[in-house]
Amino acid sequence: MHTFLALLSSSTLTRLVFFPAIACIPLLFARREATRAVKVYTLLVSLVELALAVYFVFNHILPGGHFQALRDLGATGARIGWIPAYGIYYDLGIDGISMPLVLLTTLLLPLVILGSWRGITKHWRGYAISLLLLTTGMLGAFLAFDLFLFYVFWELMLIPMYLIIGIWGGERRIYAAVKFFLFTMTGSLLMLLAILWLAWTFHATAGHWSFAYADLLRLDLPLHQQLWLFGAFALAFAIKVPMFPFHTWLPDAHFEAPTGGSVILAGVLLKLGTYGFLRFALPMFPHAAQKAQPLLITLAVIGILYGALVSWVQTDMKKMVAYSSVAHLGFVMLGLLAFDSIAWQGSLIQMINHGLSTGALFLLVGMIYDRRHTKEFSEFGGLAKVMPWFAFFLVFSALASVGLPLLNGFVGEFMILTGTYRAHLVLPAILATFGVVLAAVYLLKLLLKTLWGPITKEENRGLHDLSLREIVTMVPLCLLMLAIGVAPGIFLKPSEQSVTTLLNYYHRRVATEPAKAHVARLLPESLVAPLAIPSPPQGNTRIAQRGDGR
Repeated sequence: MHTFLALLSSSTLTRLVFFPAIACIPLLFARREATRAVKVYTLLVSLVELALAVYFVFNHILPGGHFQALRDLGATGARIGWIPAYGIYYDLGIDGISMPLVLLTTLLLPLVILGSWRGITKHWRGYAISLLLLTTGMLGAFLAFDLFLFYVFWELMLIPMYLIIGIWGGERRIYAAVKFFLFTMTGSLLMLLAILWLAWTFHATAGHWSFAYADLLRLDLPLHQQLWLFGAFALAFAIKVPMFPFHTWLPDAHFEAPTGGSVILAGVLLKLGTYGFLRFALPMFPHAAQKAQPLLITLAVIGILYGALVSWVQTDMKKMVAYSSVAHLGFVMLGLLAFDSIAWQGSLIQMINHGLSTGALFLLVGMIYDRRHTKEFSEFGGLAKVMPWFAFFLVFSALASVGLPLLNGFVGEFMILTGTYRAHLVLPAILATFGVVLAAVYLLKLLLKTLWGPITKEENRGLHDLSLREIVTMVPLCLLMLAIGVAPGIFLKPSEQSVTTLLNYYHRRVATEPAKAHVARLLPESLVAPLAIPSPPQGNTRIAQRGDGR
């Protein structure tokens, strides 16, 4: 406990993860009627969390542009024992793969609070606590390098998201919340069984228990075991993505969730599925992943086309944006399953792109809903004449989501399609390209139905344009969409080394024969050494790395 408090008091990943949860404590004593004070306090907490993340990341960018991988360790330089008798440790680490997702999470939190300022009208104290606890769970899952700890954070996210949908959602919020809970819990329990099996196998092979990521990566399992374990992990992550046909919970959850819940769900929670494939499922079970590649690619391509076609026929703006996530995350999965360096980098940055552009679209849908209390296309038309700021941000976000050159969506989709083609997956690349065309169709329909044409409803003539608060909410997202599209190298470079190292490890494992016997064997530590997250260097990191005296 003393070691944990020491970590919490210093500038470490521990403070980054648990600061939002600790900040909930004053909210427990806030008066129910002090709604404005709760809003301001929660916004300040979110801005401090964002500042901590930005400072931490900037302070560990090396001169060449790569991000320096780090981990949290105790005072003795060792991992902190949680249940050490069974090899369970409190072990947090960050590298170039998790770093951009951490930044995305901390960026969206204050924007969600600003976007919910007027949309949430009851129980603001509980809403704020749910958001902050959810943030701790998401950051912990991105940073955990002990699989048992990862599972704890993975489950921790479930409760606050369930509450956000079930308490502050729409008319069918209980149905949507329960469906979200059951789908996620089913996959999670199978993943827990697989994690326990891996730890038991490591114990039988090495003579001691371990849930450490680096240790379990060293397990070389027979193919039939890999297939079962990969299936358990893949199902849990596929439900979270969600991949077709496990996507049916998503439209209900998005449609019934409040605006802030939809932004967090699309912007961050879905990425935990794709992150899980990238970090755990693919490198830990390489031969099973290779066997499952044709099936998973087929499901990814179906998801791209199905999500686009279903989005096209929607009559509700929020449902259209919700189904578009199935298509966009299908692109991410296609890139991961190509096992190509360009495709993997494209998938990672497309996770960020989707969080920015789709998060912006959900915020804008929420803003118009706050004014008209409807999301049906038939209720709109001609809004560009009365809400020019709203029209500007909607056009900008839609074009970024389409993949217009010089905006962020183009970078990710182009890299994914290029890498897929380089991997000789020509037909999937062609079909996915057709999915880009369909994305343009349904998103241009969104613009046509809401912004252009005559104003057919008298209620729309008196609508107020976006307030200063709403403009401030949208500007950071649009600036980042533009920056990634214009200068993608700045955003790709920090993750390049980590992505390449993990992909090279996957290819080396595939090139070796899996264990032939029913008993697993341990691979040499040197094989996974490049994947290990080093301990923090002593002293000032930037001076130690640069050596330039600055």
